[in-house]
Amino acid sequence: MEMSYHFLYAYLCCVLAFTVLVPAQSQSGFISIDCGIGENSSYTEQTTSINYVSDSAFLDNNIGTSGTIALEYSESDTLEGQFYNVRSFPHGDKNCYTLKPEQGKGTKYLIRAGFLYGNYDGKGIVPTFDLYLGANKWDSVKLNNASSVTTMEIIHISPTDYVFVCLVNTGHGTPFISALELRPLKNFSYTPTQAAVLYRRLDVGSKSNDRPIRYKDDVYDRIWQPFNFPSRKFLSTSLTVDANTTYQPPSTVMATAMAPENTSNTFSFFLRPDDPTALYYVYLHFAEVEKLEANQSREFDIYQNGEFWKGPFSPGYLSTKTLLNISPVSGEIITYDLIQTETSTHPPTINALEVYVARNFSEAQTDEQDVDAVMNIKSQYGVKKNWQGDPCSPKIFTWDGLTCRFGGHDPVRIISLNLSSSGLTGEISSYISDLDMIQFLDLSNNSLTGLVPDFLSKLKFLNVLDLRGNNLAGSVPVELIEKSNSGSLLLSVAGNSDLCSSLSCLKKKHKYIVPVIASAASLIVLLIVIIIGWRLIKRTTREKADKPKFMRKIGSALEPKNHQFSYSEIMIITNNFEKVIGKGGFGTVYHGYLNDTQVAVKMLSDTSAQGYKEFQAEVKFLMRVHHRNLTSLIGYCIEDNLMGLIYEYMAQGNLGSQVSDKNERTLSWEDRLRVAVDAAQGLEYLHHGCKPPIIHRDVKPTNILLNEKFQAKLADFGLSRAFPTESCGYVSTVVAGTPGYLDPEYFKSNWLNEKSDVYSFGVVLLEVFTGQPVIIRADDHESSHVTQWVELMLEKGKIKTIIDPRLRGEFQINSAWKAVELATACVCQNSMERPTMNQAVTELKECLALEIAPKRDSYQTVGSVALNLDTDLNPLPR
Repeated sequence: MEMSYHFLYAYLCCVLAFTVLVPAQSQSGFISIDCGIGENSSYTEQTTSINYVSDSAFLDNNIGTSGTIALEYSESDTLEGQFYNVRSFPHGDKNCYTLKPEQGKGTKYLIRAGFLYGNYDGKGIVPTFDLYLGANKWDSVKLNNASSVTTMEIIHISPTDYVFVCLVNTGHGTPFISALELRPLKNFSYTPTQAAVLYRRLDVGSKSNDRPIRYKDDVYDRIWQPFNFPSRKFLSTSLTVDANTTYQPPSTVMATAMAPENTSNTFSFFLRPDDPTALYYVYLHFAEVEKLEANQSREFDIYQNGEFWKGPFSPGYLSTKTLLNISPVSGEIITYDLIQTETSTHPPTINALEVYVARNFSEAQTDEQDVDAVMNIKSQYGVKKNWQGDPCSPKIFTWDGLTCRFGGHDPVRIISLNLSSSGLTGEISSYISDLDMIQFLDLSNNSLTGLVPDFLSKLKFLNVLDLRGNNLAGSVPVELIEKSNSGSLLLSVAGNSDLCSSLSCLKKKHKYIVPVIASAASLIVLLIVIIIGWRLIKRTTREKADKPKFMRKIGSALEPKNHQFSYSEIMIITNNFEKVIGKGGFGTVYHGYLNDTQVAVKMLSDTSAQGYKEFQAEVKFLMRVHHRNLTSLIGYCIEDNLMGLIYEYMAQGNLGSQVSDKNERTLSWEDRLRVAVDAAQGLEYLHHGCKPPIIHRDVKPTNILLNEKFQAKLADFGLSRAFPTESCGYVSTVVAGTPGYLDPEYFKSNWLNEKSDVYSFGVVLLEVFTGQPVIIRADDHESSHVTQWVELMLEKGKIKTIIDPRLRGEFQINSAWKAVELATACVCQNSMERPTMNQAVTELKECLALEIAPKRDSYQTVGSVALNLDTDLNPLPR
């Protein structure tokens, strides 16, 4: 009987199978894997019309063992085809599926794993094991019994092109899996966290004996379980409900709803978490399914944990609307009360709901470039090692032959690769050059052929290279030989009979060509130096002749004289210029004391090309403009050829040094917002508080100074320019400022207005929020502006990777989103679309208010969650 059943099932699979592997992406990017069916087989599941393929293409060397559930567990009419077989992994602590979806990294995916034990091994013992997604634990698989179908689902933003789903043996039975599915989602849908596990997805008001709804009704193949609140009234429609929204719940789900029975005006339900620290994202889906008369209405307010949340809200007729909590909610009990408003004639309803539990995927993954490199090396050589999943993380599962460097939340880097005696053939793989942090490389005792490639000498951290016992030929690159001779590289090449490893192998003509080239180059350089020196001497002589006249002109323009100090007083203030605290294009800045008060003294350098005009502009500006977010000028010095400015001392230096990754102290998100508000208020005053308005023209992090209380003040007003309010709002001027911060519109047209400062300020905000420099250099050949990088990250919905990783997620997500949105608005290419500084100040203060509101609990890694969804017709007592 059992044999005939298995034969029949195999026959049906063959009938449904294609002669070639069905592409996993044929259904809108779906990857649908039936784990355990025959290699290269595929079929279309009858109830869902989903195309399933064998898992053989997603496993290394077809690891694991195929099995079929026992007959008594397969007789259900509702059991879908992907649960008849299993793939078990009796060997190895970790076994992984490698998925490479066509959408690539930065995409938000729904990933689902399905399990039905069905006594496939005849032991009758249900195992327990762990499930990992990349480097992080997804959950523990704990099945209720041999007959229950368990699905585990997670929404995940993949940081790499690869998605690794791994089963880990915990010593409580052999891990197995029945099905594995991946579905791409819209990046701006669902939770802003990197990972969130499905807790409930309920089709409210459906018949209790209905099958779950999934593809094709649901374009994302989410599984909606039928659910009915007790003591509620059923509502439904046979018409199509428009569900073309961000979340696109199926029309069939939205066509049913529930409302309170009798005359109650309140619809309440609550969650009672086992873990009160678990963080939940809740999505409530609404649509009106009753045709209300003109004098009828359905309107209600929604309260979350007794506090007003949304409303008044009216579901649209046959139109879907989703309400959600942007920030997660937690607690010993989480309540929702839908309360009818006084003007409403009909009680509240609800059509569907989804609940997700946030997962803290804090385990750093292997650097993407390193992953690509070793995956390509593995493919090129057909490496037979147990190389599965993330190459380095978690640390206990690092691939055999690799050594990795772990650096907190930074990507893990591969620093050692040992492929000795691994049966390698062919040439040395060019993919090794992508392991740019590697220190140790052992390719000894293989059958490698060809030349020793030059790229090995470009690996600047490589200090051990073992190529012994191969069939390499030609000459070892001269740079490798020189590194070996200097002791910076331990080079071993013995056992390669056709390989020369000494400098004598270079062709003799090199001995003659090199000296000639070197002599010619030296002569050219000498001529250039002479010409440049002559021009500098000529210009310096002219400048020295003109300087006294210009200095007298500056001195006469600066009043009052009681702000002026002599050069000898400057020397006393600085103690003979003892302590340098900064340098710039203007000159050197010294620390000093004036009447026991700390000051900063900026002295104009003789080599400063445009310092004289800037000096005059800055002194005149600071003597008439005063604001708590602008640096204060205490005095100035003009004596012979010497010029200096005396400022209030800013103990914490400039903003650029504070957000630099070289600074051991990491500014909190709240501190960054406070600094941004201060700087914005300074610019706001220049634009809207001065008559005429003033444009700074050189807004950048190094021109924003911080005092001992981290209050920010704008500095360096040498390029500032006033513009008349009666004009059209802009002036024509020679372009000035710092590359990277210059308004592209101003740069192209020479037309300057206050929105040019807004653009520069937006760039500063992006630097402060991301911790990235204004120019991000990916390697020696490529670089991108921080605005381009942020735009790319936003397209992928990567707010967590946009914000400075040194903050380790310690910020309010909604505050971060709002702040980044403001910054990107400031850097719009069209100046008309940029906000004013008035608007920027208002927005930043709102971001700060969101951040300093009562802090939510810190993210904690959430274990296996078992929560009950309880209901109560009336609001819970407060």
